[in-house]
Amino acid sequence: MTDNSDDPAFQASAVPQSQMMWMPEKERIHDSQLYQFMVELSEKKNTLFHDYNQLHHWTIEHSEEFWELVWDFCDVQGDKRKPVSFCPPHSKYPAKETQWFPHATLNFAENLLKNWDRHAAADAIIFHCEGNLERRQHLSWQQLYRQTSQMAAFLADKGIEQGDVVAAYIPNIPQAIVAMLATTSLGAIWTSTSPDFGVDSVVERFGQTAPKILICADGYFYNGKTHHSLGKVNEILTHLPSIEQLLIIPYTESNVDDHFVQQLSQQQLTTSYWPDILERYPVRPLYFTQVPFNHPLYILYSSGTTGQPKCIVHSTGGTLLNHLKEHQLHSNIKPGERLFYFTTCGWMMWNWMISGLASGVGLVIYDGSPFFPDGNVLWDMAELESINLFGTSAKYLEALEKQGYQPASHHNLSALKTLCSTGSVLAPEQFDYVYRAIKPDLQLASISGGTDICGCFAIGNPLNPVYRGECQGRALGMDVQVFDDNGRSLFQQQGELVCCNSFPNQPVGFWNDPDGNRYHHAYWSTFPNIWHHGDLVELSETGGITFYGRSDAVLNPGGIRIGTAEIYRQVNPLSEIVDSVVIGQHWRNDVRVVLFVQLTEGYELDDELKVTICQRIKHHCSPRHVPAVILEVTDIPRTKSGKLVELAVRNIVHHQPVKNVSALANPQALEQYKNHPELQDVTK
Repeated sequence: MTDNSDDPAFQASAVPQSQMMWMPEKERIHDSQLYQFMVELSEKKNTLFHDYNQLHHWTIEHSEEFWELVWDFCDVQGDKRKPVSFCPPHSKYPAKETQWFPHATLNFAENLLKNWDRHAAADAIIFHCEGNLERRQHLSWQQLYRQTSQMAAFLADKGIEQGDVVAAYIPNIPQAIVAMLATTSLGAIWTSTSPDFGVDSVVERFGQTAPKILICADGYFYNGKTHHSLGKVNEILTHLPSIEQLLIIPYTESNVDDHFVQQLSQQQLTTSYWPDILERYPVRPLYFTQVPFNHPLYILYSSGTTGQPKCIVHSTGGTLLNHLKEHQLHSNIKPGERLFYFTTCGWMMWNWMISGLASGVGLVIYDGSPFFPDGNVLWDMAELESINLFGTSAKYLEALEKQGYQPASHHNLSALKTLCSTGSVLAPEQFDYVYRAIKPDLQLASISGGTDICGCFAIGNPLNPVYRGECQGRALGMDVQVFDDNGRSLFQQQGELVCCNSFPNQPVGFWNDPDGNRYHHAYWSTFPNIWHHGDLVELSETGGITFYGRSDAVLNPGGIRIGTAEIYRQVNPLSEIVDSVVIGQHWRNDVRVVLFVQLTEGYELDDELKVTICQRIKHHCSPRHVPAVILEVTDIPRTKSGKLVELAVRNIVHHQPVKNVSALANPQALEQYKNHPELQDVTK
């Protein structure tokens, strides 16, 4: 590919320079895998592909050819065959019903372990438990392969075969990865959740999917404390009659008391222990069951804050192919590098992270609190392990800044190339913090997609600049657009995030939804034949995307649509505020903005602070954004993965039921939002 001084990949074009936070150097661009992909595509098509926007347009216009090229470029192991995709001729919903690689076969675990023997002695997994770098554990690629072989033999011996469901109630530990690889090597289906989930939350998830085996740890560590799990496990088992086998991992080394064993025997369950399996089963070459491209791989769960969690089924080939695209082309991770994401086994970012093995990277995993014993713990780890991609949430970055941490001042982060943030909107001020306090020469990739697609609609790329407050752009192969309520495409205006074409990682469907009605209603019913994601966004002149929050939580005072993120970015940076949640309350034939704030210790919500909040919002947003009521609470309700539950708060304020409080990390917080006299309309 020839150099071009006018190439938008190398300069900022006409975009305001003040908004640019980072620009990759030419050497870094040329060294990226995305650039190499463009070189190969240019040679293949005899056309010069010279910037990301041009490439993105081509991947939309030629999506079948694009995904086939991704298969080859990322060296997917399997039988690809053709045609790449097809649509039933009389389908009412062609994009929804499109089948990708309908005749292809492959195995997920085989692709994640395909290069184990080339790097047998290198670290495949490095594990840290909270607060103690001396508790570091690691598995080499050879050890990972050997333990997967032993665990697969155990599962097969217990009758697990293609299409069966294996469930794990488990911390983010190496055994979780081994068990997932063993499960998928057999063509079985993996589903997991984290051990901080309560009994009801686990039962309403696993109870829908009828797993044959439950894998659990005896407990977990968080915030300096040991939390025991086996009591909850016993109660869970009484509600899951499909479970035939229990596999216990002695993680905290808690004693398994006789009463627990007796209760298990009464349930006529066979119980096994992880160390016994590694001693009993010999290591043999793994046999990888080949399954169709669209065979179920994972069952993931929606948050469940509006009802019973949806059991979202993701395909083997679609998940693999999309993660390879996102890791290699968008995130530029390479064999031998180190990938870390702060996550639990109950969040889709765990599944996303684990797929990094297919690109030959070493995974750094962490279990516990990111602030125990203090906020340096993850950065100590990043320095020690020379992490190249560090993944976290916007809320974590906000908390770091509020507590005054400056990782760049105390850590050598020379290996760090990319920082990914997701889970909630990354405010422009957090971009400032990252480049000031973490590293100035860094690709900050604010990414967004979700459990629904186990991937991203908006994502970074190593060719383009990073602009303050924006996701870098739309993912390759995804025709992401912004629609108004009438389905008209918008530019530089707020609207609904939609995807207008089919993509391989769209879900297979929902578990136990034989006619597909629930699946269709969730994503395809708002705009005919178009995926509606439920985010309020705006496309910018840079090609980036700005997120304003969930569209179902949009405020609408006087008929003006306001994204909740616009208010959070003004309120949450205040030193007096720990956290906040804002809703729209129906009020006298209109909607008014109501803001709840959690205060920093030592502060009170007096008139002066209320004025400060209102003036800041009015100055930076508009008079329409200013809350009519500001109330103090001591806790802000969030899901287990840290997402705000604005709809639950809105329901409480409107005296409507919250359908699934067990989905919340702190359901008791909702009590504080009931029956405030300031929210009662005495004129009625």
